[in-house]
Amino acid sequence: MRRILGMAWVLLAGTIALAADDKVKEFKFDKNDAGKVPVGWKSDQTGKGEASVWKVVADDTAPSKSGHVLAQTAEGPSAVFNLCVADDTSFKDVEVMVAFKAVKGKKDQGGGIVWRYQDANNYYIARMNPLEDNFRVYKVVDGKRTQLETKEDLKVPSGEWHNLKIKQIGDRMECFLDGKKYLDTKDDTFTKAGKVGLWTKADAQTYFDDFRVKPAGGK
Repeated sequence: MRRILGMAWVLLAGTIALAADDKVKEFKFDKNDAGKVPVGWKSDQTGKGEASVWKVVADDTAPSKSGHVLAQTAEGPSAVFNLCVADDTSFKDVEVMVAFKAVKGKKDQGGGIVWRYQDANNYYIARMNPLEDNFRVYKVVDGKRTQLETKEDLKVPSGEWHNLKIKQIGDRMECFLDGKKYLDTKDDTFTKAGKVGLWTKADAQTYFDDFRVKPAGGK
């Protein structure tokens, strides 16, 4: 009987641990970090030039109802990618969700999610660009961006909140916009766990909110 109870406890403990590991991690942006990069995040960039200025700003329309969002506010050069990553994250198979609102940008607009981020020159990125009417997934290797898949002629109004989600298990990546899957492709360039975060290009000034991440499991 003791042996059976012991086995049952081990199984229960394993279930509890699994549930904890699968829990969604939510990142809040609030007034305590107003005017600066939020605690636990790091601003970085791919490419050279004055760019990648991230800070928490007030926005009463924030989907999280916090009244604050994380914003990329710089008008950087065309070749620069603005990055802001959650420092205390490390995921391989992962599901990431965020709400974004394109605010300004003449050369570029919108933004997206980065994952399996190794450093500022090596990561995956899925982004929506309202100026180009396309939703794309790329890999950035040694600072060079290569397109993996695109969905063209996709209209997304600027100045409104939209939702992005990516899911990668193994080498398969699926990318969703406002609840609909548009991209489904495979790539095995980055096989190790990496950080997750946010991305815009050049002068794309964009608001982000309701950032959530969790491990993704496969069968």
